[in-house]
Amino acid sequence: QLEFITPFQLYFNPDLIFRKFQIWRLITNFLFFGPLGFSFFFNMIFLYRYCRMLEEGSFRGRTADFVFMFLFGGFLMTLFGLFASLFFLGQAFTIMLVYVWSRRNPYIRMNFFGLLNFQAPFLPWVLMGFSLLLGNSIIIDLLGIAVGHIYYFLEDVFPNQPGGKKLLLTPSFLKMVFDTPEEDPNYNPLPEDRPEHQPRDRDQNEQQHPQ
Repeated sequence: QLEFITPFQLYFNPDLIFRKFQIWRLITNFLFFGPLGFSFFFNMIFLYRYCRMLEEGSFRGRTADFVFMFLFGGFLMTLFGLFASLFFLGQAFTIMLVYVWSRRNPYIRMNFFGLLNFQAPFLPWVLMGFSLLLGNSIIIDLLGIAVGHIYYFLEDVFPNQPGGKKLLLTPSFLKMVFDTPEEDPNYNPLPEDRPEHQPRDRDQNEQQHPQ
C-alpha cells in the first residue's frame, strides 16, 4: 500500500523462481491479498479467526503438527499453481484453514451476515458462493477446499478406517523446534536438584529450627 514494493515482485512465477532464483516468491504469493478493500479485510478476518480457533482447539499443545499442516497445504497449492497459472494463493490458504476447522466442528451452527443459518461443514461452500457474488474466480476457493479435504482425509479419516494408518507424520525436527520436550517419567534427578534440597527450602528449615 505504501508502494515500497509492487505485487509484481511478489506473485507466483515458476520461471522467475527456478531460472532467476527469486525463491521468496514461494512464500510472498501467500501473503498478498490484494489492495485495501472489502475482499482484503474479509480474508484477514477469516484468516485470523479460523487460524486462531484451530491453534487453540484441535492443535492445542501440538504446534509442530500445526506448522506441518501449513507446510503440507502450501506445498500442494504450489504444485497446483505450477499448472494452473495462479499468481496469489493466500485466499486458497485461508479457505483450507476454514475447511479443516469446519470438518472438525461439524455440529456448530453458523450464521452468515444474519442471512443464512447452516452447519459448520457448509461454511467453505458458502464462502465460495459469496466470492462468486463479488465477481472473483472460484478456482482459488476450490483449490483451498480440495487441499483442505486432502489434509482432513489423510489426517482424520483414513487412519480411523479398517486397514488405514497415519500417513502424515510430522518431521521430528519440527517437533524439536516447536514442541516442548516431554518429561521422562524414568528420570531420577540428582539429590541437589530435587525440590526438597532447593535453597529456599533449606532457608525455611533453618528459620523454623534454628541451631
